[in-house]
Amino acid sequence: MISGMDHFPTTEAAVTALRALADTYAREIEVTHDIGADRTSRRTAAGVGVTTDPDGSLPHEAYVELGGRPSVSVRLYPDDDALITVDGVDCPDIARDDVPAFLRSLYEGHAWVKARRFPPSHHLMVPLPGDRVHKEFIGVLLSPWLAKHTR
Repeated sequence: MISGMDHFPTTEAAVTALRALADTYAREIEVTHDIGADRTSRRTAAGVGVTTDPDGSLPHEAYVELGGRPSVSVRLYPDDDALITVDGVDCPDIARDDVPAFLRSLYEGHAWVKARRFPPSHHLMVPLPGDRVHKEFIGVLLSPWLAKHTR
């Protein structure tokens, strides 16, 4: 069982945790791996054919798509963080260790959309371990799932 306080030292460990999470919540999962400095998105300046970072390490990035509603994708970066997209809302700079807890909050119905009348705005609110809440501005039209979870 993946608790909210697990540590995922590698991209592969995080992918393994996401596969277990997908199984728990009966979600289809599709994973694409990019390995090498010339293949990962944050190392585009590495040059053609340069696969290792200056320190000799081989960066590993993964892109994960999870089926069902809401639509969720996760890009796990080699730098211990992730970009999670929920129905078109990008949530950048999520710590890799927080990704499973973030998704559990979504799938268990703990996440919500906070609506403000003036000035009008919407924010996706996702509870995380340690009494933290990830707050992300919604700059797109609300999807049916987001609209359903508005408070």
